[in-house]
Amino acid sequence: MGSGNVFFSAQEFSLDDKWLVDPKLLFVGPKIGESSHAKVYEGKYKNQNVAIKLVRRGETPEEIARREARFAREVAMLSRVQHKNLVKFIGACKEPMMVIVTELLLGGTLRKYLLNMRPRRLDLPVAIGFALDIARAMECLHSHGIIHRDLKPGMIKTLSIKFN
Repeated sequence: MGSGNVFFSAQEFSLDDKWLVDPKLLFVGPKIGESSHAKVYEGKYKNQNVAIKLVRRGETPEEIARREARFAREVAMLSRVQHKNLVKFIGACKEPMMVIVTELLLGGTLRKYLLNMRPRRLDLPVAIGFALDIARAMECLHSHGIIHRDLKPGMIKTLSIKFN
């Protein structure tokens, strides 16, 4: 997800206790995704199936500071925005690793759904339903001053149109 209009340095970052995840209660399962700065795993937290994002710290002091600031912005955004079409934030921790825990969505992505339909076309009512759900999620983010800077079919789950 993109950044909001709130910026944090690593020293300013603090997480409300209600969002603090105890890393000892996390069970990390199989990897389900990866980006240049994080890996995402299926897992469990307090007997709940979750997605666990492990954020890489970086190697240079500049890279570490940049990634910690990005982590702080993402956690701040996730903890203040709740909507039925956005992935549910469960919590995060910064030590011993930067970890973000969200609900686990097992549905495929919109991209995969559309590719599997080929050569058929999407029915108009289904397409309108997808578009409305995406628009509702974007409206919620925008109303909080957040721009999703990576909106694409590969980032949207078709189960209930939730964003990764």
